[in-house]
Amino acid sequence: MKYLHTMVRVKELDTSMAFYRLLGLEEIRRHDSEQGRFTLVFMAPPGQPDCPIELTWNWDGDDGLPADSRHFGHIAYAVDDIYAKCQHLLDNGVVINRPPRDGRMAFVRSPDNVSIELLQSGEPLPAQEPWASMGNTGHW
Repeated sequence: MKYLHTMVRVKELDTSMAFYRLLGLEEIRRHDSEQGRFTLVFMAPPGQPDCPIELTWNWDGDDGLPADSRHFGHIAYAVDDIYAKCQHLLDNGVVINRPPRDGRMAFVRSPDNVSIELLQSGEPLPAQEPWASMGNTGHW
């Protein structure tokens, strides 16, 4: 496994970025989604692009989020085989909240309710049962 990033939701992107700059972080990449109406800004300490924080700003605010929403979003890890990793977790009693239907992404929660995103390294794997037909369980 490889650590990817930690995501936090922000209410005011510019204000939050200014705070993280005060801590010494710099913007290393950005993604604006017109369709999803959100912006992702990755910031990291100088010379440490492998240790970013992802600031997620929803253009229309966060009023529509589930009641248990937190400003901390998730921890993300790349895995070599998302299906094998999810099966291992499932075999050990972990609920797969968002199954890897697309061969690319899954979500689970820690015992402390921390959301963990698992992303397939490289290209997504071909869709595979039983994952392709599984629905979501709870919030992720």
